[in-house]
Amino acid sequence: MPTILTIFGLRFFFYADEHLPIHIHLENADGLAKIELEPSIKLIENKGIKPRDIKRAITIVEHYREEFIEQWKKFHDE
Repeated sequence: MPTILTIFGLRFFFYADEHLPIHIHLENADGLAKIELEPSIKLIENKGIKPRDIKRAITIVEHYREEFIEQWKKFHDE
């Protein structure tokens, strides 16, 4: 479960056995969420993370999207 980025109390990571579409998981003290990266950025699951933290996470994903995709593909040999 590689951690790609930890910032503002949010940890962005993916699991070793991931599947398409490309997405990133995130967690903080309140819960877990999953954000799709392709074809577009979209929240697809939230279990307990507060709306303001989701908004912050989306902003972070917008900034780091290409890096997250690159790391996902590299790890999964795509």
